[in-house]
Amino acid sequence: MKITRSSMALLAALFQIATSAIAEDLGVVGPTYSIIERDALEMITSKLKQMEQSGELAQYQEDYKNKVISSIEHPRPLAGFKATDTASTHYYDPSIVTQKDIVDATGKVLYPRGTRVNPLDYIGWNTYLLFVDGRDEKQLEFSKKIVAASDRPVKVVLVAGEPLALMRKWKSSVYFDQGGKLIKRFSIAQVPAIVRQEGKRLRIDELRY
Repeated sequence: MKITRSSMALLAALFQIATSAIAEDLGVVGPTYSIIERDALEMITSKLKQMEQSGELAQYQEDYKNKVISSIEHPRPLAGFKATDTASTHYYDPSIVTQKDIVDATGKVLYPRGTRVNPLDYIGWNTYLLFVDGRDEKQLEFSKKIVAASDRPVKVVLVAGEPLALMRKWKSSVYFDQGGKLIKRFSIAQVPAIVRQEGKRLRIDELRY
């Protein structure tokens, strides 16, 4: 039987079941005899065949596909933010301190360990990030005005709402801050908020709308 990509999600659990069963057989105290063990992969393959014949595997695949699609279409809203009630501005320094020597292709040390490096010294950040709550129609309309009036590309990043549905409606790219990594990094507590470069730092403006 050819094990498809969609079947791989079952392998870990089935392998654990198979090896657990073998472990139980080896737990007997008493005289020892020759033990013939079924190969774990053979047991998994047999189980998958049974699931395929019964239709259980197809149902599992369909449920898994629907679950993945739903998680993409309806991501869980992030926590720790609110609609902006008082406009605020703060800054983010993207500098890093090297944890080891950074060398070029010839082995020459470019940045010794412990050097403070700011990426904005070498490359500009030409894009704005606009964080919004996609469930708030007023924020979405406000965002469209900012995108239209901006002199640079603006990436709309949702902290809640349905990014794919909005993408289809606007016919343009819309992003979602998976895991809230960006709003945590930029210390964003209110939305809408826009992030843009100002000198050697990133400026974060939490905007009234």
